[in-house]
Amino acid sequence: MKSAPPLVAAARELADALRGLRFREPVAAVYHPLDYAWEPHVRYLDRFGRGRKRVLFLGMNPGPFGMAQTGVPFGEVAAVRDWMGIEETVSKPSDEHPKRPVEGFACTRSEVSGRRLWGLFAERFGTADAFFADHLVLNYCPLVWMSATGANITPDKIGTAEMAPVEEACERHLTTAVATLKPEFLVGVGAYAEAKLQSAAAAAGSRAKVCRVLHPSPASPAANRGWAEAATKQLGAAGVW
Repeated sequence: MKSAPPLVAAARELADALRGLRFREPVAAVYHPLDYAWEPHVRYLDRFGRGRKRVLFLGMNPGPFGMAQTGVPFGEVAAVRDWMGIEETVSKPSDEHPKRPVEGFACTRSEVSGRRLWGLFAERFGTADAFFADHLVLNYCPLVWMSATGANITPDKIGTAEMAPVEEACERHLTTAVATLKPEFLVGVGAYAEAKLQSAAAAAGSRAKVCRVLHPSPASPAANRGWAEAATKQLGAAGVW
């Protein structure tokens, strides 16, 4: 039986470090996909996270209909199930918000950011195996924060003191990932992720080129005007593709 890749151990350490943290208002619920969606996350890392990668893409944190459902970064259900061939058991978060139920691979909502991101990769590379031969996608932080209304709260909106242990654990995990994968290019999906990659690259002693692509979120007017074309142009200009 083949051994688990180092990224699985790093993910387990990250999950353990983040478990049990508490957050004040406006945070009403916190989801930990590395706990309740651990099985598909491990499957993702075990199948696609082995060996060196030329390019590491980094997102910020899970979306409610992406990794929060499937345990895979930007994990739009159809992309994970049909393109990657991953469909594992997903349980429930301990403090499930009534307006943000976790249905796992039975979720019928589509994560737009994930559909755009994985759609571009599928169009360019064809198969998941062809893409993951030289690429990997991770998230900086695996936690999902929600307000009382169920609205998403991004990490940059959390208080500095409360985020300190989160940042410490996530920075350590990302530094380990960079040191393990030894990529030539570190691509932040958005400015927040780019900044985290710069910090991790320095900590890991990596000489990888750090750059970014426009975030595919539908909240971005620029992304809604042709995200795939814009991202492809940015990756070409950076020498990634």
